Amino acid sequence: MQIIPVIDIRGGVAVRAVAGDRAHYRPIRSPLTDSADPVAVARGYQSVFPFPTLYLADLDGIEGRGSNHHIHGRVADAWEGGEVWLDDGSIEAETAHQRVRRVIGSETLLAAGACQSVLSGKPLNRTGILSLDFRGLTFLGPPELLAYPSVWPGAVIVMTLAKVGRAEGPDLKRVAAVAEMAGPKRRVFAAGGVRHIDDVRALRDAGASGVLVASALHAGKIKTGDLEQIAG
Repeated sequence: MQIIPVIDIRGGVAVRAVAGDRAHYRPIRSPLTDSADPVAVARGYQSVFPFPTLYLADLDGIEGRGSNHHIHGRVADAWEGGEVWLDDGSIEAETAHQRVRRVIGSETLLAAGACQSVLSGKPLNRTGILSLDFRGLTFLGPPELLAYPSVWPGAVIVMTLAKVGRAEGPDLKRVAAVAEMAGPKRRVFAAGGVRHIDDVRALRDAGASGVLVASALHAGKIKTGDLEQIAG
């Protein structure tokens, strides 16, 4: 089971994400770091566990205010684990940094009016990662994207925005449904609501190959020993 720590960037600093209410995100405060600098937060995660992958969400890019390109490179260079998964509002799978893999958000595809591109498979090549974004019962993406899972790449994230940072538990039913749609050739990753290691185990049983986590790591609810057991 792969555990992927998350850094959300807004205004050039790492922020605490809560329920997808981006306008009210505030600079992160965590015992893992004495700074909201994204590089410092990345190093704080590495002090807990040698995570192989980091998820970096550039909220300015996602919301169309301009991407923090200089921060992406700094974080990727500092990340000792391996890959950095980057969601910055782009629908191009290629990135400038060799250790960075692009996350293509369904929310972004909807805003770009990319339905036809989705159905042709153009923006979703094998090196990209697809994030299926949900707010409550609403899917934030082209409806065709859920109707044609054959265009999905090999890694798919189930992003339940309303549960992010809320410690209410993950959306197990939705993750299980997407895992069934994805089939055995794709890996499904859950995001939102993870409180402790038992939630991670429940997501594994629901068909997830991994989980994106931030709040539970900063709060110390998931500790090094937990990670060694389930991700080691």
